Amino acid sequence: MTVPPGDHHGTRDRPRTDSRYGIPSDREGLLPWSTVADRMRTERTVWVTTTRPDGRPHARPVWGVWLENTFHCGGGDRTRWVRNLASNPAITVHTEDGESVVIIEGVAEKLTDETADEARLERIDDRYEETYGVRHGTPVFAARPTTVLAWTDYPTDATRWRFDAR
Repeated sequence: MTVPPGDHHGTRDRPRTDSRYGIPSDREGLLPWSTVADRMRTERTVWVTTTRPDGRPHARPVWGVWLENTFHCGGGDRTRWVRNLASNPAITVHTEDGESVVIIEGVAEKLTDETADEARLERIDDRYEETYGVRHGTPVFAARPTTVLAWTDYPTDATRWRFDAR
């Protein structure tokens, strides 16, 4: 349930918001997908927001890795955000920087030996080791995007990618 190769662009356009924010209406200056991929590949810590069973939001900084045009992160089964995903797989991933931003909104898919091939899980562990010096070792989730927002010079390059629900 990752973004399929060749379909990682989604539909690229402008975010819709109040006109007073000054986001241009034309396509001039839209960011390429490589901005998202390059930024996510270099992030060490991101903020993950999930929804508690009572509907309240829950945000936490987490480690994660970008692999195959998908953000992967994980945590122990007893952590609040992983328990939240068990009842509601909606997830938002946000880079730490508020000026050069990537926001991934979507659905988290828990990768298990039954749902992911062993080679993919091995590549995720390799990337964790490369980034953090440790193997992952806890349940891993792939954030399947429905919407991605990014900008480096807001509002002139504010860009949105929308993906079909799969």
